[in-house]
Amino acid sequence: MGNATESKSVQSVHGFDEATELIKLLRSSMTRRQLAESLQVSTSTVERWESGKVECKPAYVPALRELYFGTTYEDGTDFRTIDLFAGIGGIRRGFASAGGHAVFSSEWNEFSTRTYRTNYGFAETMAGDITQVDVGDIPDCDVVLAGFPCQPFSLAGVSKKRSLGRETGFRDKTQGTLFFDVARIIAAKRPAAFLLENVKNLLSHDRGRTFKTIYSVLTEDLGYHVTYKLIDAAGFVPQHRERTYIVGFREENGFTFDDVKPIAHGNVGSILLPASQVPDKYVLSDKLWTYLQNYKKKHEAAGNGFGYGMVDAATDHTRTLSARYGKDGSEILVSRGEGKNPRRLTPRECARLMGYPDSFSIPVSDTQAYRQFGNSVAVPVIRAIGEAMKPYLSD
Repeated sequence: MGNATESKSVQSVHGFDEATELIKLLRSSMTRRQLAESLQVSTSTVERWESGKVECKPAYVPALRELYFGTTYEDGTDFRTIDLFAGIGGIRRGFASAGGHAVFSSEWNEFSTRTYRTNYGFAETMAGDITQVDVGDIPDCDVVLAGFPCQPFSLAGVSKKRSLGRETGFRDKTQGTLFFDVARIIAAKRPAAFLLENVKNLLSHDRGRTFKTIYSVLTEDLGYHVTYKLIDAAGFVPQHRERTYIVGFREENGFTFDDVKPIAHGNVGSILLPASQVPDKYVLSDKLWTYLQNYKKKHEAAGNGFGYGMVDAATDHTRTLSARYGKDGSEILVSRGEGKNPRRLTPRECARLMGYPDSFSIPVSDTQAYRQFGNSVAVPVIRAIGEAMKPYLSD
């Protein structure tokens, strides 16, 4: 995790000296109040530690270490990655398994940042709003990773601008969209490769014109060799989840998505907690359950397919987990047997459904956790893509 030299220097000291150094490092990335809340002490206590009025007791060192280095320890040492629109680090995690080591990340949502920092620590730089980040402040890297949001693209006015001899490169075509920030970072850092992830509809948005613009920027303006594919996570986890993946290499090589192979995995039962471990709060109320049943009947009568999705332990795959899952859980309801109201998945089960291990910490409310996992990638898919890319990164 983080800079190896820095990590070694911090861990080579003990007791008060180590605590002082860790507090100094943490305070460069978080406020005094945030540090105090993380350690469950008062802000005045942290202030006294920093001023030297009071020594931080050695008993706090393990918590300080975990806060700085995170609870997730990556093994990747083969190549450097930067993680843009990082969310809770699903793309980073998948690439770490393939040998990637993150040196920079960016995420603007404070709750996602909390989950990210809890798991990956503060050892590497993490920026907020990527639109405000100067590329000069971003470390050099081998791979750019980005699950960028899909915003409307427009080609309106391009022909007119060309006739006037004005710039029509990626800065003109994508200015005002978040893809522009991905493009400007790739242009500045010239990584060996990149992996971009987006929703299924990216390929068909605006009758295909949106993706045509993206592809043109990556290939013609930036000069990368680009391959893309729509992949259903159902080949990797017990969930149907179609997403668009775009891989680009600076140098032409033999990479193909045909090398991204599905993996054996369990059915829905493999991600469910024992019934005795699921609190009653996840069971649907009579009012909500009645509403969802009536809603489904109404649309079935109209010939529509809208309605809840019910699963049990023997089901092969769930529907796609969405960021709004916490609202009513209707896309994935877990049967509790005949005559009993079904329940939602717990946040831990959602994490498992996305391919996160049980060691992954969830330091936020259920509402935020549902949103975070619903916006995440299926980690095993990223791992498989990273493994397929790795031979060409070594070259």
